[in-house]
Amino acid sequence: MTMAAPATGPGGEARPVLLCLSHLRWDFVFQRPQHLMTRAARDHEVIFFEEPHFDAVPAARLDLTPQPGGVLRAVPVLPHGCDGAASLAAQRHLMEGLLKERAGRPLIAWFYTPMALGFADQLKPDVTVYDCMDELSAFRGAPPAMLEMERRLLERADLVFTGGRSLYEAKQDRHPEVHCFPSSIDTAHFGQARTGLPEPESMAGIARPRMGFFGVIDERMDLELVAAFAALRRDWQLVMLGPVVKIDPASLPQGPNLHWLGGRSYADLPAYLAHWDLGFMPFALNESTRFISPTKTPEFLAAGLPVLSTPVVDVVRDYGEAGLVEIVTSAAELAEQADRLLRQKRAPFLARVDAQLAQNSWDLTWSRMQALIGEEAQAFARRSGRPAAGTVPAAAMATGVAHV
Repeated sequence: MTMAAPATGPGGEARPVLLCLSHLRWDFVFQRPQHLMTRAARDHEVIFFEEPHFDAVPAARLDLTPQPGGVLRAVPVLPHGCDGAASLAAQRHLMEGLLKERAGRPLIAWFYTPMALGFADQLKPDVTVYDCMDELSAFRGAPPAMLEMERRLLERADLVFTGGRSLYEAKQDRHPEVHCFPSSIDTAHFGQARTGLPEPESMAGIARPRMGFFGVIDERMDLELVAAFAALRRDWQLVMLGPVVKIDPASLPQGPNLHWLGGRSYADLPAYLAHWDLGFMPFALNESTRFISPTKTPEFLAAGLPVLSTPVVDVVRDYGEAGLVEIVTSAAELAEQADRLLRQKRAPFLARVDAQLAQNSWDLTWSRMQALIGEEAQAFARRSGRPAAGTVPAAAMATGVAHV
């Protein structure tokens, strides 16, 4: 296992600390936060501070676990019944203890959830980043205070990144430094699906053709569309990968050609995609999907799979209009287009896909973000009278490492 980044770089310089405050678990689904934080860990000590876990413990503690990729996972473990103000106070105490050990080093506070301000409002980092990957206030079970907390976070943030064009348009007038960074791609990882990987055992016996989905299965999925297509075209097999959250698993439609296989690791996904015929993104059109820019869109394409999707705005604008994803609105249309895509020649399609995907990567996304952070860090250094920028190694400055 790769250990968390050391406190100093190869030249003995102090590594900046990047404290990432997340509503998502590190080991839930490997997506935007994991892609960005593993890349940040090359030049920073990255601490991924999660929401608390409640257990039968006598007192609050902080579980620290180094993760592959160099990130240090921090999970507050709180006693049952420790909620409200007591929970926030406990998280604040644990976080402050963690940062006290790293006092004097540059600090970047990176927020995925505005609700973290409830215990992190006293932080005085060199740079504050709000990476808005979803409109969390529109999700089922969102705290009533979410919108107010986001307003406060926007007042504090130096930089706001958005996970897609729709989110950018929704936030651009609310902050002077909003930057659009849509879902990117690790082409090499998903490109393995084109190399003839062995078929996973869990798909043995599932007939062809196969249409597959991978990701979180929640209120964003149009289960009626899934059920209607499965009933309409029993010759097609639907393979659905992912954890079921916030909805009753009993609500999932069932049938001989519907296969709910549960969650799979990021490392295993290419092997599944290698043995599907088409990718499927049956998103419901509701408040929770209004601003999404699904990471799985370019991942399907990198795997070499034609994709069918409901008309999510960012999918339509970024991929549908370019002819890379087929947009469908009904089970009948889905069936018609699935048959057509199954017959089409792949080579011209893959050539267009590869030309599009070559324009972006998670490495490029992170380098652009890091450059913006570096500019803000230098502005902070000038305001605070920090030492001159020359004390940061040239290699670090070239990639936008935080303040000196």
